[in-house]
Amino acid sequence: MIIEIGHYALILALVVAAIQSVFPVWGAVHSDHRLMGMAPGLAVLMFLLTCVSFGALTWAYLNSDFSLLNTYQNSHSDKPLIYKISGVWGNHEGSILLWVLILVLFGALVAVFSRNIPQRLRAATLGAQGWVSFAFLLFVIVASNPFTRISPAPLQGTGLNPMLQDVGLAIHPPILYIGYVGFSIVFAFAAAALILGKLDAAWARWVRPWILVSWIFLTLGIAMGSYWAYYELGWGGWWFWDPVENASFMPWLTGTALLHSAIVMERRDALKVWTVFLALLTFSLSLLGTFLVRSGVLTSVHAFAVDPARGLFILAILLIFVGGSLTLFAWRAPLLRQGGLFAPISREGALVLNNLFLTTACAAVFVGTLYPLVLEAFSGDKISVGAPFFNLTFGPIMVPVLILMPFGQLLAWKRGDALGVSQRLTTAFILSVLATVALVWFMGVSTTSIMTAFGFGLAFWAIFGSLWEIVDRSQLFKVSLGRSLARVKGFAPTVWSSVLGHAGLGVTVLGIVTTLAFESERVEVMRPGDTLEQNGYHITYEKSWTQNGPNYEELVSRYTLRKGGNVVDIMEPSKRAYKASGMPMSETSIATFGFSQVYFATGDTDANGGIVTRIYFKPLITLIWIGTLFMSLGGVIALLDRRLRVGAPVSARKRKSKTASVTAATPTPAE
Repeated sequence: MIIEIGHYALILALVVAAIQSVFPVWGAVHSDHRLMGMAPGLAVLMFLLTCVSFGALTWAYLNSDFSLLNTYQNSHSDKPLIYKISGVWGNHEGSILLWVLILVLFGALVAVFSRNIPQRLRAATLGAQGWVSFAFLLFVIVASNPFTRISPAPLQGTGLNPMLQDVGLAIHPPILYIGYVGFSIVFAFAAAALILGKLDAAWARWVRPWILVSWIFLTLGIAMGSYWAYYELGWGGWWFWDPVENASFMPWLTGTALLHSAIVMERRDALKVWTVFLALLTFSLSLLGTFLVRSGVLTSVHAFAVDPARGLFILAILLIFVGGSLTLFAWRAPLLRQGGLFAPISREGALVLNNLFLTTACAAVFVGTLYPLVLEAFSGDKISVGAPFFNLTFGPIMVPVLILMPFGQLLAWKRGDALGVSQRLTTAFILSVLATVALVWFMGVSTTSIMTAFGFGLAFWAIFGSLWEIVDRSQLFKVSLGRSLARVKGFAPTVWSSVLGHAGLGVTVLGIVTTLAFESERVEVMRPGDTLEQNGYHITYEKSWTQNGPNYEELVSRYTLRKGGNVVDIMEPSKRAYKASGMPMSETSIATFGFSQVYFATGDTDANGGIVTRIYFKPLITLIWIGTLFMSLGGVIALLDRRLRVGAPVSARKRKSKTASVTAATPTPAE
């Protein structure tokens, strides 16, 4: 009965989505307050109905109800509780239902927490969100129904994919989906602005919190997925330029550009058309990522579905929303009033340049990701575009971004002084050079590794150049320490958010450059008692033994890691075989020393008691993910800015004009 309630709730949610996608938009266009007033209630109702549906599916997993085809194919009664829960979205049908749940959640949040937004804009936004909700609810019900029954019900399920039975994968998809799907509400705001023909600084301020939330979660989701692939798959890498990895990275790039563009629009009432275009483009790339993961056109550890029919359905959704939004943009954008002007050398100009490089980088990733698929579809030829292509295209495009980033932070709005900013950044440049020389000496970079030293320099320049904004704004060393601290206390949250975000990018780049330049790998067949030396460590293989887990059997191997004659860690990687599927999985063992790691993975055994041992040494690799945490923290701090909860600033000229018109319209006592 609970399963049927969940199924019916999903169908009712589809009906509500159909109503929400029509009447509020009609009301907004024709200023009908009754129709516009329907939007918030419909959005909340659709969210509650989807919650009921998702709760019913979760109940089936928790109770091992194998009368559901979805539960039978993706669960097992012996699974630990956490993997029974994560199994709900560890498959195509369940994950797309989670996608829809997050989608309607954002609509409900706008309905509840955006009461300061004009009624017309809110109604049109929720109506546009209803379009997306209707399309994906229809997709779930028609092509990906998680409530399909089987009879007779099997006594046992086949189990969840062993690769997904990991804590990281239990929380990675929901976080990533919040980022992916969150841009749908930004898309809806943009579509509403185009429909109503009203786009101003207030719109940018209302939409910026939603951009921030989506960007923060997408950043964390990508980082968590990268770390999961690093420690779970046993290959020692953290990024493979896999097409599905790229599918989440592309909307992150355009979303970052959108975030910066919205700041310009909010502060200077400029870049209106460009900001709306980026909002449409970012969600379009999110839809493209959904298509790549679920269409069957890719074979990847990240891919969910291989059903061409489902792929065609999602392709139709992609074409409708991308084509429809671009058509709406082409029709309405020329009618929008142009915004304020600014000099090329200004903070606005720096942000525009930042946008151009980020979107160009996204285009490079887009071409490298889709060209092999298009070529195979039209000619049948199969080619592989891997890391060399992306490193030679994406890397050089991002170099100017890192160089110009500190300048953009210190340039004035509207008109800046490039020479003055250069002088103020002189100390930051000197510190960057000194830090680069110190790290080059410490790591032992050879004279031929000029690119490595250059990479270090870029990373330190981004870090010190970003942090220098605090020194510059507080006038440290120019006024008394007390006055400097008083200035620091008065900083707006946006100052701290930009410093943390940009410095975090520098930290990530430092981790990437160091890891790529100095990581080492060693593969040996070791027998009990064998010892090898690598990177200053002595590694001794002690023994192996077999033990049982909740739903698997594993062969655990123990290694002693010594340095300077002292035991610094005991490593116990293992090889698991899951009972339900028989699929083998490697479980790595990682020791962290400072920001560096030593990484162990084991392979097959031989008849003589030897075991294939793979050992990686990863200097400063944790900086890659620490940097993303700094970036995300910067976004969180930006959300705390109280200015995002009030109206956008109005220029003095506009205030004067508005006051004069109100005064003229006010009747005098004689009247």
